[in-house]
Amino acid sequence: MSQEIRWNARYQNAGDEYLFGTEPNRFLAHRAALLQGGRTALSIADGEGRNSVWLAEQGLEVTAVEISEVALKKAKRLAAGRGLKVDFVKADILAEDWPPAELHDAFDWVVGIFIQFVGPEGRDRQFAALKRVTAPGGRILLQGYTPKQLDYQTGGPSTVDNLYTAELLREAFADWEIEELVDYEDDIAEGSGHRGRSALIGMVARKP
Repeated sequence: MSQEIRWNARYQNAGDEYLFGTEPNRFLAHRAALLQGGRTALSIADGEGRNSVWLAEQGLEVTAVEISEVALKKAKRLAAGRGLKVDFVKADILAEDWPPAELHDAFDWVVGIFIQFVGPEGRDRQFAALKRVTAPGGRILLQGYTPKQLDYQTGGPSTVDNLYTAELLREAFADWEIEELVDYEDDIAEGSGHRGRSALIGMVARKP
């Protein structure tokens, strides 16, 4: 089953509800002051818009990329309901032709919240794409689950290869300045998709 079909089905099954809620991810939201150091932001695999819409509320010029047409419709509805402008784009960030040339070095912030839907090979391509679209001096912010999340089963992938460790992220961003890297546990409530005690990791890294 393709990623597009899979995610369309998940968002469709949620009906009018937002699978992961309409509030921003907490790790992202707690860095609101830091975000003021940029003008443009890209939200990767943005889902139903909770993070891109919040980024727009912070005054950033926001582009959101998502593979699911169902999710994009909900995201556009969320942005319209709050009177906010977000450039929503349907695209597969793992495709060979993504990102297009006009997006290279284009964003002060690139945000990836729970984008752990690929294993090691896909992740290398995913991270390379995220680095490519980040402007020099810009930052990538990631939030994900650690392998301990498999014990909690409160969201995220069921495959350990898809999960992040601090060592993995340090190696992947060894050529960048890692400004923050923290793994921790927290109780989260992000719709029905992420709910309960969770094993989390967050990173902010700056491009040279």
